[in-house]
This record gives sequence, C-alpha cells and structure tokens, in this order.
Amino acid sequence: MNIKFLDKVYDQIISETRVIDNKLYTPFHSPFSLSSYSSSFLIFLSFLPPHSFISHCKEVYSLNEQEIEYLWGKYKKGLTTLIDKKELTHQEKG
Repeated sequence: MNIKFLDKVYDQIISETRVIDNKLYTPFHSPFSLSSYSSSFLIFLSFLPPHSFISHCKEVYSLNEQEIEYLWGKYKKGLTTLIDKKELTHQEKG
C-alpha cells in the first residue's frame, strides 16, 4: 500500500468536500443535511465505506479494497473535523 499516494488522494477528496448552508457536499454523494448531524449522515459515517465512496475510489483512483478502507478511515476523521470547524465558525458568527 502506497501511503504517500493515498494521502494525496485524501487531500484531493477532502479539498473537494464542502460544507455550505448546513449541507455537506462530497465528490461522490448527493448533499447531506447537517442539521444537528442528521440521522442519515450519522449512518453514513458509522459503517463501512458507502458504495458511492467505493465506486469513486475505484473509478477515479483505481484503489483496491484495502486502500479504500484506509482512505475511508482517514476521510471520516477529516470530515468530522471539517464539519466541527465549520459549525464552530458558524456559532461564532451567530
């Protein structure tokens, strides 16, 4: 497993992930509402990588299952940090 390459893939995917108007936009899934971490979003984060993430990683980056699992773990952590940071910024403005 080439960790340097996977870290670059992570950087790319996280850079394409946006939180706008309390919605999460990813390069591989339709927007999620983040109203108090909606139940659909929590389900999204709680399991193995969703099919849309797996497909994206295979089609765009030609990753195998082991690489996708590594990337999913890292992405979930980065995503949670991104959302928490955005919510903190939003609360400070409010």
